[in-house]
Amino acid sequence: MFGALELGLIYGAMALGVYLTFKVLNFPDLTVDGSFTTGGATAASLIIAGVNPFLATLAAIGAGLIAGYITGLLHTKGGIDGLLAGILTMIGLWSINLRIMGKANLPLLREDTVFTPLRENMLLGTWVSIAVLLAFTLILKFAIDWFLTTDLGLAIQANGNNRQMIRSLGVNTDNTTMLTLALSNGFVALCGALVAQYQGFSDVSMGIGLILVGLASVILGQAVFGSRNIFMASLGALLGSVIYRLIIFLALRAGLDTNDMKLTTALLVVLALLLPRWGFLKRIPSLRSRGNRTSSKAPAEPADDPANEAGAQVPVGTVDVPADTPDVPAGTSARVAGSSAATEAKED
Repeated sequence: MFGALELGLIYGAMALGVYLTFKVLNFPDLTVDGSFTTGGATAASLIIAGVNPFLATLAAIGAGLIAGYITGLLHTKGGIDGLLAGILTMIGLWSINLRIMGKANLPLLREDTVFTPLRENMLLGTWVSIAVLLAFTLILKFAIDWFLTTDLGLAIQANGNNRQMIRSLGVNTDNTTMLTLALSNGFVALCGALVAQYQGFSDVSMGIGLILVGLASVILGQAVFGSRNIFMASLGALLGSVIYRLIIFLALRAGLDTNDMKLTTALLVVLALLLPRWGFLKRIPSLRSRGNRTSSKAPAEPADDPANEAGAQVPVGTVDVPADTPDVPAGTSARVAGSSAATEAKED
């Protein structure tokens, strides 16, 4: 259980990166499968070469930034479809990752990593390590929340919602797209570097199918917590990663074959997409509905309305009657009165 929670928090960095592209930018980026391995390969190679593990992790983030920027460059400047641009970068990174590592697998069991202090003090797999990882992922989450509320972040959100509109206002959509893709893959590469150091090796195939894991985390989290604002959307992506890892852990404990993990992930994504449409999650009192309770209340009537002071009651759905409307018998609704006045004016 502790291992599942730790992995869920580590993969939360990847879920935040996927959230930036798929939800904020509305861009189907498949570079994730390659940039995740790039982060792990870069960190593992530098650690084996004697570089400080924290500096190696920063270098892995830089490699991810470059990978995402290349995808954005192919899409914006090269005019290549976004989906195809991500696939091309992902395929190219396979060979680059092999070049970085020199072979298909690099072990880190005898090397110092960022998790060595926790492992040496027997704190890995305890509530202490979970608290440390939770604090780390929350820092990433709040950093994204802050960034998306800046002028540049608002431009990125507008780019994802309506590119033509924000372009007409003078925003360079090509630069915002490339920046968002670079940041997203930087987060993914950070996750790959941490996973490689956590599990003790880096493998060239460690990123295969990771985009499905990222989508499952984002969709699961937002299906439960909603996405009515940036804070809840990023929190849903982060906690969705933990929920996904717990579901996988319980499935393995129940005797599920490890060969069926990809199928299980696909089914989780399908269920997360279909359940809100069927209305199942809407009947569950959760964080999704709290933000809509105040909006469902009827607005209060103005206190300075003369009609209200006189004690008059106007039926719901009627409209104000113009001052020059002819007198009508008492009890006639304003809607009927308005239509009668319009009829008389037409006849005149």
